[in-house]
Amino acid sequence: MKHLVETKMIELYDTTLRDGTQAEDISLSVEDKVRIALRLDELGIHYIEGGWPGSNPKDIQFFKELRNVRLSNSMLVAFGSTRKSGIKTKDDPNIKAILKAGTPVVTIFGKSWNLHVREALKITMEENLELINDSIAYLKRRFDKVFYDAEHFFDGYRMNPEYALKTVRAAEDAGADCIVLCDTNGGTMPYELVKIISDLKVHLSSPLGIHAHNDSDTAVANTIMAVREGIVQVHGTINGYGERCGNANLCSIIPNLKIKMGIECLGNGRLKRLRDTARFVNELVNLPHNKHQPYVGDSAFAHKGGVHVSAVLKKPETYEHIKPELVGNHQRVLVSDLSGRSNIIYKAKEFGLDITSKDPVVKKILKELKVLEHQGFQYEGAEASFELLMQKAMQKKKRYFKLLGFRVIDEKKGEDETSYAEATIRLEVNGEVEHTAAGGNGPVNALDRALRKALERFYPNLKDVALIDFKVRVLTAGEGTAAKVRVLVESGDGVDKWGTVGVSENVIEASWQALVDSLEYKLYKAGKKKKKKR
Repeated sequence: MKHLVETKMIELYDTTLRDGTQAEDISLSVEDKVRIALRLDELGIHYIEGGWPGSNPKDIQFFKELRNVRLSNSMLVAFGSTRKSGIKTKDDPNIKAILKAGTPVVTIFGKSWNLHVREALKITMEENLELINDSIAYLKRRFDKVFYDAEHFFDGYRMNPEYALKTVRAAEDAGADCIVLCDTNGGTMPYELVKIISDLKVHLSSPLGIHAHNDSDTAVANTIMAVREGIVQVHGTINGYGERCGNANLCSIIPNLKIKMGIECLGNGRLKRLRDTARFVNELVNLPHNKHQPYVGDSAFAHKGGVHVSAVLKKPETYEHIKPELVGNHQRVLVSDLSGRSNIIYKAKEFGLDITSKDPVVKKILKELKVLEHQGFQYEGAEASFELLMQKAMQKKKRYFKLLGFRVIDEKKGEDETSYAEATIRLEVNGEVEHTAAGGNGPVNALDRALRKALERFYPNLKDVALIDFKVRVLTAGEGTAAKVRVLVESGDGVDKWGTVGVSENVIEASWQALVDSLEYKLYKAGKKKKKKR
């Protein structure tokens, strides 16, 4: 068998809807699973493993729903196990459930490690071989394709190579279309994996696949090395979700194969959908985006140091290993106390501001930025606040209102009573004084509601703004409740999202700063759109 660097195509097999949902903190509804399956189909994944119909009602319902959906690029796969000991294949409940799922492809797993045969199944080694052979042969007569997951194959091969080989030969003899080698415990090192696959190829003629877990942080590396050894089918999940430490991350594997190794695995133009797919799945599993994720994370092509930014502006490849647009990402430049003039110029262009490196305002912004960051301000997650800072330095920042004063009262009447907060605020807007109050479930919530109540009469579009995230971080450890805190607020209006920041020893004051920036940015943004239309 030749190395895959000479092969035209690799098959991508996604198990996000089965293995991915076994991750801690992840639970998908049937509707969620349907939407993810459709998105994976758009991306061009060859096989989508929908779940284990014999294990839970949700997966049974999912396969029923997908019968009415036509996939354009993908084949749906049902997952299950070999028949149980002492039961005929046709009578096994798990096998029956797989048949009812009605998919064109099925994947079943069996035991490769003699330890599991003895301790988990508690059957003889010979009977385990019969389970594998009988199940695959039975399913092969009823499905277009049958894949065999050789569970714990690498652990089994290390302990008893002769028996591990017998298990995959039993699958091959039964007609399995692909034998997938599983590093189920995720403990195999790349150099071990290479040697085992190399040894195995001498004894098998069936196409091989790889299913790697990430417990040693080597799942992607193991997958890449397996491909170089002749593997033709790659298993993984979007964003690497999976049990324990996760599965091999398809969002890293796919661009590594296609861009780095020149191996076809997605149709033309589909690689650009990778970042959007990763973020879509993040949203549906209700987990925050991993900004440091390779290729698709927000920080994957983000530059902070002034020297780096200066070089990237001249020639991006100086600090970027690929063009970010290839995977649907984009270059970002961060601003911090490490920033140089190049960072400021880049951000100005990004914000549509016309300044050059020789403009005195650049030096002014840099000086103020370093002072503010020394105080605890951070603009990497609060670019809206930084854009307002630049506007202020250029003397272009508009005053939408003037604070005349606010008061916040937090009251708790009894030990078992819920606390209640009320905020009173006085503002001057366009020469008119607005004095109002609002209650809330906490002092920050009350202040936010009072501020909005006072402003929405003058600026109705503020009703569109919603708080998405609110984070408080202690900056001066050791000072207890007197510590300085930084508040980061993420807001959105259904179209855009933006971040703002505030810093103070008083958490309400810090929150006030971030909330004001959030609303002012919405008004500033609306003003920019009006100017563009003119």
